[in-house]
Amino acid sequence: MSKVNDDIVARIEANPKFHQFVQKRNSYGIIMSILMIIAYYGYILLIAFNKEWLATKLAPGMVTSIGIPLGVGVIVFTIILTNIYIRRANTEFDDLNAQILKEANKK
Repeated sequence: MSKVNDDIVARIEANPKFHQFVQKRNSYGIIMSILMIIAYYGYILLIAFNKEWLATKLAPGMVTSIGIPLGVGVIVFTIILTNIYIRRANTEFDDLNAQILKEANKK
């Protein structure tokens, strides 16, 4: 890398906003990952250990069991969680990233 790039990288790493950004983004990513793991593995554990309950029909005479809407719910939950993450990444995280880069390029 060139001397200019090394200076910019050093300024970014010295910026307290950068450390706040990294910590905030990592924490948010971990929380979102935990929510996804709970949803997916919770559903898989239900399949593994409580098949009878998942096979329960929604109403007498219906073909659909509880497991179908619950599985669709996991998929919808995934879509919603992804949308929430993308919106925050494209607004708050991108704005903070742009501020950090702007400050690093000023000096």
